[in-house]
Parts: sequence; structure tokens; C-alpha cells
Amino acid sequence: MATNRTFTMIKPGAVKNGHIGAILAKINEGGFRIVALKYTKLSAEKAGEFYAVHSERPFYGELVKFMSSGPIVAAILEKENAVADFRTLIGATNPADAAPGTIRALFAKSIGENAVHGSDSDENAAIEGSFHFAGTEMF
Repeated sequence: MATNRTFTMIKPGAVKNGHIGAILAKINEGGFRIVALKYTKLSAEKAGEFYAVHSERPFYGELVKFMSSGPIVAAILEKENAVADFRTLIGATNPADAAPGTIRALFAKSIGENAVHGSDSDENAAIEGSFHFAGTEMF
């Protein structure tokens, strides 16, 4: 059964390039309600822990370095069919393949700097949201 929540992060490159407001606006326009929001910075250790699923992949070290290079915006979003609808809103991982008007088509620079993270399943949305937020931080 699909849940109504998903997790996202606005990544360091998009934060650095001043896209926080525009990305949050696209999220709101997409019908999502923000139930938790945090401006923070991941340590290399925390970024490594968050992306541990990719630890055997060749891009893991570069990913951890990038994700700990500057502040991020973490958020939990709510909407019916949240995970699938958010994946559609953000577009393909490679911005060159992302549909026009999607967040990655508009704000991503490359596959590595693809502007936002979006959970890929209901289970991961719950895990990722709990990684960044305590229950008292969700409304």
C-alpha cells in the first residue's frame, strides 16, 4: 500500500546556486504539503551513512564528498501517492533526460549534481525521513 509521505533533499549545488525558493515553489505547485523542513549540513560521516546503500559503487566517494560540501535542505512531503508523484516532479536522474519543466530539467547541472534527492520507495521514504527528522519535527 502506498503511503502519503516522501523524503527529499535539495542538494548542495542547488543550494549554492540559489534555487531553494524556486524548488520549494515547484514542490508546492505540485500539490505537496511540507510536513518537515530543515536547513542543515551533512558531515562526511553522515553523508556516508545516508548513502551507505551505494558504498560499493564507484561514485560513492564522490557522492559523499559532494553531499557534505555545503548545506542542504531536507524535507518530508505529504500528498496522495507521494513517492511516485514526487519522482515524476523531479524528473530523470540525468537532467539531460529529464522531462521539460521537472525540477532536475530546470535546476540540475549534471547526473552528479542533480539538484534534489527523492525517495525511490515508501520504505526508503520512511527510513530517510527518520534519518533527518525526529517525530517532534514533523507536523
